[in-house]
This record gives sequence, structure tokens and C-alpha cells, in this order.
Amino acid sequence: MIPTMTLLGAYRAGFFPMSVSGELKWYSPDQRGIVPIDTFHVPRRLDRVLKHHRFEVSVDRVFQQVVVACGSRPDPAGNWIDDEIVETYAALHEAGHAHSVETWHHGTLVGGLYGVTLRGAFFGESMFHTMSDASKVALVELVERLRRCGYILLDIQWLTSHLARFGAIEVPRVRYLELLAEAMQVDCEFS
Repeated sequence: MIPTMTLLGAYRAGFFPMSVSGELKWYSPDQRGIVPIDTFHVPRRLDRVLKHHRFEVSVDRVFQQVVVACGSRPDPAGNWIDDEIVETYAALHEAGHAHSVETWHHGTLVGGLYGVTLRGAFFGESMFHTMSDASKVALVELVERLRRCGYILLDIQWLTSHLARFGAIEVPRVRYLELLAEAMQVDCEFS
């Protein structure tokens, strides 16, 4: 297990861990994916889904279950969430620095995401869904919460085409570290 203070120090310095073939590795990409919170965009089709209230949304109800579900999804590049990562983030959750947003359909968990909070930054770690749009609804709820609570940085590690539809962009590491330094000057509470 990665000690909580080590992990928080790494995030503060712009690094995040992944397990690769059972070995823990640290990353700080040259191009960092972020979602500008103030320009987050909800695609039109998803907006219609949200208006129909198909999903119930909760926060931190089943944190560890969300992390395990993220680690169980098929990933052609291999899965980076192993038992050590699950244990590490469960401890971080207990310390109040890791949170999940869950989506439910008729009482069944069908999607969600989790990440780490530190001062004015949320570091998105992973998402999963077993029902179409479930993780997207969780993302919308996350961004709405970050806005309400005054967060200024939503780090998504790497840009994907899926997240680009919401306004996600890449910034060079130097710019990311500037944004991170600004976020470390803001004091936010996720709950």
C-alpha cells in the first residue's frame, strides 16, 4: 500500500501512480489532460438523458465498490487498478481525500467514477459503466459539485476522445504545474 502522505505529496508535485504488470509506476505526462471546470460542456444527447432522470446519483456511498468496478472493466491496454491500488485509495478515502460519484438504476450500481481531492484540485482516476450514459451522468454531477464547492482544477491525466466531447483539453506539463500551484492555494471541501 502507498502511504497516504506519499500519495498526496505525489499529487501535489504533479505525479500519479499506476500498477503496470504488478509493478507500481509514477507518471507525470508531458501533455496533461484537464477539464476546464468553467467551460465544461454537456453534449445535447446527454442533456436529454439528464432531463429524463433515468439515474439516481450518490456521492461516497460505495467508494470501494466503484474502485473495484473500475478495475474490473475490460481495457485493451491492460488494467492498472490492482489490489494495492484498491487498498491505497480506500485508505485515502478513509482519510477524506478520495471520493466517488455513483449512478444507480432501480437500485443497482450501473456507473461511477472516483478521484482524489487536494485543496482546489480534483484528480480524476477512473470511470466505469455497465449501462449506457451512467458514467457520463456521474461526470456531470462531479463537475456541478466542483463548481459549487469552488474547485479550480479537474485533472483527467490523459485526454481521451470521450472526454474531449465535454470540453477536455491537453496542456503542457509546465502549464499544468502552474494550474496545480494555483489550485494548491485554494481551500475546498468536497463533502
